[in-house]
Amino acid sequence: MASLHGTPESNSEKPRSLDAAPGQTEVYIIGGEDNSPRFDGGLRAWANIVGGCLALTTTFGYANSFGVFQDIYTRSHAASTSAVSWIGSTQLFLLLSMSLPAGKLLDKGYFRQTFLAGSLIYVFSLFMVSLAHPDKYYQIYLSQGIGMGVGAGLLYTPSVAVQAHYWRRKRAMAMGIVASGTSIGGVIFPIMLNRLFSNSVGFAWGVRASAFLVLGLLIPANLLMSDRPLLKKEPRPKPNMKAILTDVPYIIAVIAGFFIQWGLYFPFFYLQLYSILHGVDPNTAFYTITMLNAGSIPGRILPAILADYIGPYNAAVPCIVGLAVLSFALFGIHTAAGIIVFALLYGFTSGACGCFVSVCLRRDLTSCIVLSLCAPAIAVYAKTQDELGIRFGIMFFVSSFGTLVGNPAIGALLGNTFSWWKAFIFSGVSKFIVVIRNKNV
Repeated sequence: MASLHGTPESNSEKPRSLDAAPGQTEVYIIGGEDNSPRFDGGLRAWANIVGGCLALTTTFGYANSFGVFQDIYTRSHAASTSAVSWIGSTQLFLLLSMSLPAGKLLDKGYFRQTFLAGSLIYVFSLFMVSLAHPDKYYQIYLSQGIGMGVGAGLLYTPSVAVQAHYWRRKRAMAMGIVASGTSIGGVIFPIMLNRLFSNSVGFAWGVRASAFLVLGLLIPANLLMSDRPLLKKEPRPKPNMKAILTDVPYIIAVIAGFFIQWGLYFPFFYLQLYSILHGVDPNTAFYTITMLNAGSIPGRILPAILADYIGPYNAAVPCIVGLAVLSFALFGIHTAAGIIVFALLYGFTSGACGCFVSVCLRRDLTSCIVLSLCAPAIAVYAKTQDELGIRFGIMFFVSSFGTLVGNPAIGALLGNTFSWWKAFIFSGVSKFIVVIRNKNV
């Protein structure tokens, strides 16, 4: 048995790697030594969960509220749906693609520096959005699309990947709780922004108020979060990039992540606009984005806990099929009641597809194929702690291109006449591609 300080008490037991099966002692192996304290508990582990949840509330949660901006920019400032969606898509693209450098910095031990830099850039850019004129597209694009995207990207991967430093058997539960921050932010910010934009406060001070809230949440997040340093002062081994890039199951998972991201965010960008254009009362339509994110709160936590017991396959497949079916169901949904039910169900299933992070304990092909259904947040097939950041980064980087081109493509399909049926087909087919691809592997 390993002691609290990670030193084996007997030479008769050899420490095991990250691939240890459930029920066995699990430690990180650096140079053949046991360099890791126990997992799955402790004050620092839970502090990181709280800090990570706060970080995702302010970043991904805010990004999931872009439907509010999509609506106001399109209706109030006569911008095309495709042009406006490039702002939100660029923000999401950078949020995910910046995970590649952020992951490498995490692997090199620069967690705190990366997290602080991301916080400063993100808050500064959000205040710049409040100073930008809504009719000046380039000002909005630079501050909200690029600036907030870069800052959020430096926060996102460290917040998620660092949980793997502290949690093993309950990793899915831990990361499901962290991921729920996305839903919490997606509930808070749409209500806040819609209310402030529609009354005397207006756009500028509405955004400014949300920026102060973000600042107030990121300060404790910076204080609570920290990575787990190696106990012995040894050089960190470099990740084996050749082995990572030739890991076929992992690459399959990465490709599937792209297709999921391709059509995943269509309702988060367009459902509020869709509701208003179909005659739904604005007071109800303003809550559609909130309902999407509210539905994803249990969707991010419950399936993640369930996956620890029944396996990723049984938890993931119904969710991914449900997303595709719901996308096509929009053909028959035109009333307020139907839109509310759709928002809650789509929120739950989309949240579930984003909650299966680092739950894979086996490195066989079958489990990898199953987990590839759960992009964008997916299992990391890391042999050591030092591969976690780069594997997260590669997967998020590739899948980010799906977010970059997906929503503008949907905006182009909608056109000036709002041909919604084209968007429904695009969103639904992109999800079925993942199911068909993995079925035939």
